[in-house]
Amino acid sequence: MTELYVKETEAKRAFSSDLRAGFVDMTPMLLVYVPVAMLWGAVATAKGFSPLEAFLMSFFVYAGTAQFIAVDMWREPLPIAVLIFTTFVVNLRLVMMSASISRHMDTIAKRLHPFLMYILTDEAWAIVERRAAAERLTLGYFLGVALPLWPTWFLSSTMGAALGTGIGNPATIGLDFAYAAMLLCIVIGFWRGPRTGVVIAVSGLIAAAAKFYLPGPWYILLGGLAGVAAAALLHSEEEA
Repeated sequence: MTELYVKETEAKRAFSSDLRAGFVDMTPMLLVYVPVAMLWGAVATAKGFSPLEAFLMSFFVYAGTAQFIAVDMWREPLPIAVLIFTTFVVNLRLVMMSASISRHMDTIAKRLHPFLMYILTDEAWAIVERRAAAERLTLGYFLGVALPLWPTWFLSSTMGAALGTGIGNPATIGLDFAYAAMLLCIVIGFWRGPRTGVVIAVSGLIAAAAKFYLPGPWYILLGGLAGVAAAALLHSEEEA
């Protein structure tokens, strides 16, 4: 009985330690999430959303890029089919992210995987993936990273919707670039040498070309696939 108690105590301490470590690593992203989510809420209000509707969309959809694109397309009559297809294509990148991170989740109970994939975002994936490359990924660390982002997003977006036009023009203080800047920091965090630069360049060029020549959000998916293809072709054990 004593041995079992010691093991349970150690397990709880390890979980708490990993939870704190994940939260600390995610804190800079949390600080960016607040203004970006408030910006989305303000934009949603300008499109006719009520604060409650903004809250529900952020709570259930929980996909920043898709939400910005959806609000941009929001008009009467509502193009439901195009809206659904566009958000589907935009979020296909999460399939690749989920497949990537699932390789490191063997120590986490499978019944928890669906919820963990629900709260997985671009930012959470980047931090969790880096952790998994250095040491074993644990449930505590995953939750410490991913879980705080969810309430931060839907509460901040609701606040932005409530303030509405009171936020003012986000471009005057560079707030409209905050989301892009955050994603650029994520990319830079994965730098592993010249091959990384080639992968980023290929992905960026294909995405830019697709954006210019193809309607809709195909540039997101095609840029991602191009980057994956380039990484696979240039892969070496030294940089693995």
